[in-house]
Formats: sequence, C-alpha cells, structure tokens
Amino acid sequence: MTGLSIKNQSITNLPHCHSAYKDIYEQYVNDVSFLWLLRSISVNQPHYDASEILELEQRIEFKLDGLMSSVEIGWQACEEALALQGPGEVFTAMVIAMRSHEIRKIQMAVEVGLENDSTMQGLISAMGWLPAEMVNPWVERFLNGKEMSHKYLGLATCSVRRRDPGELLSNILQRDDCRQHEKLYARALRLVGELRRQDCMPAINMAMSAENEGIRFWSNWSAVLLGHRASIQHLKPVIFKSGPYQTQTIQLVFRVLPVELAREWISRLSQDEGQARAVIKAIGVLGDPHAINWLISKMEDSSLAKLAGESFSQITGVDLEKQQLAIDEPDSYPRIPNDDVEDDNVELDEDENLPYPDVEKVAAMWRQHGQNFIVGHRYFMGSPITTEMLKEKLIGGSQRQRHAAAMELALNEHNVQLPNTSARVLAS
Repeated sequence: MTGLSIKNQSITNLPHCHSAYKDIYEQYVNDVSFLWLLRSISVNQPHYDASEILELEQRIEFKLDGLMSSVEIGWQACEEALALQGPGEVFTAMVIAMRSHEIRKIQMAVEVGLENDSTMQGLISAMGWLPAEMVNPWVERFLNGKEMSHKYLGLATCSVRRRDPGELLSNILQRDDCRQHEKLYARALRLVGELRRQDCMPAINMAMSAENEGIRFWSNWSAVLLGHRASIQHLKPVIFKSGPYQTQTIQLVFRVLPVELAREWISRLSQDEGQARAVIKAIGVLGDPHAINWLISKMEDSSLAKLAGESFSQITGVDLEKQQLAIDEPDSYPRIPNDDVEDDNVELDEDENLPYPDVEKVAAMWRQHGQNFIVGHRYFMGSPITTEMLKEKLIGGSQRQRHAAAMELALNEHNVQLPNTSARVLAS
C-alpha cells in the first residue's frame, strides 16, 4: 500500500504536550495496555466465561473513551507508549488512531505493529475490536496493497472477524509471490477452513505437499474442516510428536476419528511416557467414558492431576468445585514459573486456574454415577453431542469449553463458519 511507510520518523522526538492532564492520559494508556494483555490471556483460561470477558472489554472501552476525550493529548500518550513496542500499547494506539480518522496516526500505529509477531497481535486485535464500517475500508486497502505484511494484516483481520474477502482470498492462494511469503500463505490456508470456503479446495490440495510445516498443517487442518477426512492421515505424525501444532491437531482429529480408531491412536500415544499430557487432552476431546478410570488414576500424579480433572469434567460435565470434589494443591504440586533462578521457563502454568481434584471423592462419585454413561459413545460436558447443546455451551460455557464447542459445532454443521470464541464478546 502506498504512503504507509514512516520509518524515518522518530516516534519519541515530537513536541511534548504541557497539559496538566498528561499524566491522566498516560495512565489511561497503561491501563488499556494492561487490561488488553489480561484479556488476551483470559480468552484461553478455564475459569473465565463470556460474561467475564465482556466485563473486561467494558473496562477497556471505558479507558479508551477516556483517551478519546482529548484526541491530541490522548494520541501523544499513545505515541510515546509505542516506543515500548508492546502488543497492548500497539492495540491502544491503533484503536485511537482509527477512531481519529487521521491517516498519519494510523500509519504510525501500523508501522510499529508490523515490527514483530508480538506487536502484530495487538494490531490485529485492534482491527477486530473496532466497528465493521470503520475497519472494512482499511481491510480492502491492506489486501490490495503491494506489501506482503499489509496483505497479512488484512487476512488476519478477516480471520478474527470471520469476514469473507471473496476473490481476494482466492487470488492470494494462486499468486506465486504470496505463496512464497510463508506466514501469509499459512494464514490464507487457515482462513479457508475458518470460513468453510469449499471453492478453495484445489489450493488446499496443492499446499499439502509444501516443505514448510505450518503450510502443511493449515492446509490439512482446513481440509478436515471442509469435510475431507482423508487428511486426518496427513495429520497423524503431528499427534505423536511434541511440537507447535500438536495440541491444535488433537483438538481437531479426536473429534472426527471413529471411536475405535481414536482409542488405538491414544493407546499408541500413551506408550511414550513424555506424552502423558497429550494423552489426557486427547481423551477429553474424544469424550469416550472408556478411559475415565485411567484419568482418575492420573489424578494421583500431582503434575497431571489438574489436567486429568479437566478432561474428566469435559467428558462427564462434573464441576469439581461446585460439587465439592476439589482440594487445595498439595506441596508436591510443581509451580510454574517457579522461584528457581536457574530455570529459564517463565511461561504461565497452563493448569494454574484449574481445580485440583480430590481423587477419592471423584472415584466414589464415578462408582455411583458411571453406569449412566455408555462406553464407546462420545460425550461433551456430560451429554451426548447435539447441535443444540453445543450452541448452549458456546454461549454459557467457560472459555475452554466454548473453544471445544465451536470446533465440535463446525465439524457437525458443514455450512457454518468456525465460531471465533476469542473474538470480542460485544461484537458477537
């Protein structure tokens, strides 16, 4: 896109605003950036539901309105914060820039947003946050631009908004220069599945033999979503090897495989002791009560107990906390991140906000109620899987339950888009 480069312009050497209110606007920027970060973590947490995400969004919107009460002072605070190159700061600046309708401000936010994958998250999120009438003309502009990074931003915005770019998607999939940009190509392939674009299946087939792992993954992922179940075999190696696409593959494949075959794959996966977490996740996704007693046995292992409890709940619908089947974490529970200065792992604990199961009580409850479940049938949250039930969970479930319900719904209903359960709740 022409006129979008401002690389020679410093974002810190602009005239300072001497307003007495400057501190207030800086605080607004800090608050929005922090709350955005909190929201981006919360959309994948087991203890948040849509109403709690909405509450966070309302807090963000309130602070954004504060920034808009004086666009110039608010923008200067945004501009200075952009120097930090944080995704939350980019989100804040892009929303304010777009609302100001000033091209120079939008250019500046986009320029910083395109710096790396982290800042790009904030940029895409801002494009998903704003109203369609404000965003759509820019999506067209980005998709039609010469820069591959702008095309990527346009496609990613279509992805989070589930907006069909029509012929522009087909064109990107057919152009050699676009296919050579691996990140853009992978996102285009992913969008085909999200939007259920059956007309793009020839492009999907062509991508399946690509050397790049991400391109191969997203082409097969989309093929399965489009109903081409033979692609499951291409995803099989991803299940048995730890890697960036393993969890997403498990979340897809074990909803589609026949139960007997799924059990065989899980059994093979369980032969690798290092794959215990993957096995527990696969069992929860499959939803066959056949493995419940094994899950209960894994609750004895403090490092796996919470995850096993989550899969147990995913199959049975039992709420461990509400039904008083949870206890405090034992001293043996591994803390992540921990206090060990030698340990480089600062990732958040994926299980942190899951309840810790009381194994004896869970086992006793299952002995009492287990006969209500038929082995070899699939269950989700205690019920056989139906469209009505999935739609209920999509609205009222926790975030992880909503993600699962969205995937089940898309695989059950061939003509619906894959619902985006990380999207802004207000916009849905």
